[in-house]
Amino acid sequence: MQVVLWISLPLAGIILGWTIRWLYARFQLSSAEQRSERLKRDAVKDAEALKRELVIETKDELLRERNQQEKELRERRQEQQKFEKRLIQKEENLDSKIAYVERQQQLFADRERKIQDREAELGRAEEDLRNELERISSLTTDEAKKLIIASMEDEARHDAQGLINKIEQEAQLTSERKGREILISTIQRMTSEVNAEVTVASVSLPNDEMKGRIIGREGRNIRTLETLTGVDVIIDDTPEAVVVSCFDPVRKEIARRSLERLISDGRIHPTRIEEVVQKVTQEISQFIYEEGEKVLFDLGIHHMKPEGIRGLGRLVFRTSYGQNVLAHCKEVAIFAGMIAAEIGADTEIAKRAGLLHDIGKGIESDGDSNHVELGVELVKRMGEDPKVINAIAAHHGDVPHSCVESVIVQIADAISASRPGARRETLDNYIKRLENLEKIAEDFDGVDKAYAIQAGRELRIMVDHEKVSDLEARDIARAIAKRIENELRYPGRIKVTMIRETRIVEYAR
Repeated sequence: MQVVLWISLPLAGIILGWTIRWLYARFQLSSAEQRSERLKRDAVKDAEALKRELVIETKDELLRERNQQEKELRERRQEQQKFEKRLIQKEENLDSKIAYVERQQQLFADRERKIQDREAELGRAEEDLRNELERISSLTTDEAKKLIIASMEDEARHDAQGLINKIEQEAQLTSERKGREILISTIQRMTSEVNAEVTVASVSLPNDEMKGRIIGREGRNIRTLETLTGVDVIIDDTPEAVVVSCFDPVRKEIARRSLERLISDGRIHPTRIEEVVQKVTQEISQFIYEEGEKVLFDLGIHHMKPEGIRGLGRLVFRTSYGQNVLAHCKEVAIFAGMIAAEIGADTEIAKRAGLLHDIGKGIESDGDSNHVELGVELVKRMGEDPKVINAIAAHHGDVPHSCVESVIVQIADAISASRPGARRETLDNYIKRLENLEKIAEDFDGVDKAYAIQAGRELRIMVDHEKVSDLEARDIARAIAKRIENELRYPGRIKVTMIRETRIVEYAR
């Protein structure tokens, strides 16, 4: 019994434990099913809510889209209605114009028919009149025509001869007056400045201390500048200014620009001065070409070769009796064009010849040719018109005139040169004397450069140190001074300064 009881107790425990686990599992399953059912219901509710939101948003979007489409449709309808109104209005205008044109055509047709009827009536009346005249005069139509024509020819010849005699008499009386009127009208239509060229230029300084830097140690800076440019740099008590003096305007301009650039840069020493002078010289060359192009553009003259443009540009730095030569040539071209237009000559040829008539003054030459000969040679090389060549050659009366344009250029040259204040004899003589001074020095062997400075009171000469020794330099200076005394006339005395300088340049690489 105890054994059975001992065996039954574990079995009962097992059964009880299994039962408890089964009950617990059933409870867990029921709880999970409940949670699942609850989650399912919640998901369904959320889905339905989301569905309702989507439906509402979709309806709103559809409503907005429909409103937008309706708005665009209304706008298109309005535009279409406007377009239709314009079309209708244009059709109405076109119909009215067509009706007007038809009425005008009908009026023209009626008038043309009336004109034709009138011409027919006049033709019949003319025929009747011709028949009556033939009957009265006993002449045919051809005979009457010949008689009338002969009478009219005699009368016309008589009247023409009288008119010719009257014109010739009036031409003789008014030719001189008419010529004066043309010249006066031409002069009055041209206004220009009175030129007064000077030989000095002032350069402003930021302060008086800059004068010492320009002079340099023992005067090497100012001596280098004067040697390279051939000018005289005058430094005196004038506050914050130095003066550049030279009779050659090209040298003066190169020196002035170089000095201004050195002052602005602040670096003033012989090497820098040499670099700046070289660069400014190139800029002046470019400036000369641009000035030539500018005057051609102002006058409307085209197809000029580069050597001609450069020759014209060099005239901007040349003066004749105190008158700027480029301004004078431009003035002559304008005068010549005006006169040619007045008398019916070739305006383009006259303007071109007037502009080029003094181009020889801008040509550098070592020969004895004058500016007319140099200009003729240049324009021949340029292939200019023979009329232009003759105008240049004849504007001083050296050769006969071959065309009316040549005469016009000579007249225009005289007008430009003879107006009050255009020229000054003293300045031209002064420049000529300075040029002769330099030429005398340059004729000697071994002379590299020669510059007339101090208003012609000093002749500064640079010789080649390899060709000329110190003793030879002294002899050359004495010979130049003697030749100046024999060949030139001048007031006071002229100082001849001979410079023999040895310069050695090496580069470290």
